[in-house]
Formats: sequence, structure tokens, C-alpha cells
Amino acid sequence: MNYKNMMQQAQAMQAQMLAFQEKMKTLEVTGASGGGLVKITLTGQGTVTRTHIDPSLLSVEEKEVLEDLVCAAFRDARQKLDGLNATELAQITGGMQLPPGFQLP
Repeated sequence: MNYKNMMQQAQAMQAQMLAFQEKMKTLEVTGASGGGLVKITLTGQGTVTRTHIDPSLLSVEEKEVLEDLVCAAFRDARQKLDGLNATELAQITGGMQLPPGFQLP
């Protein structure tokens, strides 16, 4: 084994991971539900930054529907964010599976 080569690859992976983390700070994803009646925007770090609720849902009779749609929109945004994370991580690691609990910087 060439340990010097392995160390260089690890350093390159670490640099790519740091660049990815910086990119995630500026990334935003929007999840929607109810055909776009409810939208939630998350940062790349999972923080909710914006919500949109169609005025037609703002009535007492629609309370339960609205609650369900907000949850669904959040799940949609989270799934999109998780997908982007997984895709980017696979590119950085070359598809190499990392051990459970292993955290890159």
C-alpha cells in the first residue's frame, strides 16, 4: 500500500468536504404540498427560512388540513435536502461507503 497516496486522497476528500459544507450554507431547497398551496424553504443546514400558505387555507374549517400540509411540505423539503446531501457525499467519496457514525469535517 502507498500510504503517502492514501493520505493525499484523504486530504483531498477533506478539502472537498469543507467546500461542500460551505456550499450547504448558501443552498436552499423548497418543499411543497397540496399542489403548491403550502411551501417551506430550508437552508442547506435544515433551518426553515420561509413559509408560504395560500390564503384559501386560513380558516378554522381548514385547520387540520393546513397542519397536515405544513408537515408534508416540510417532509418534502427535508427529503430534497437529504437527497442533495447524499448525492454530493457520494461524489466526494467516490461512492465509498463510510462506516456507521463516521463523520467527515
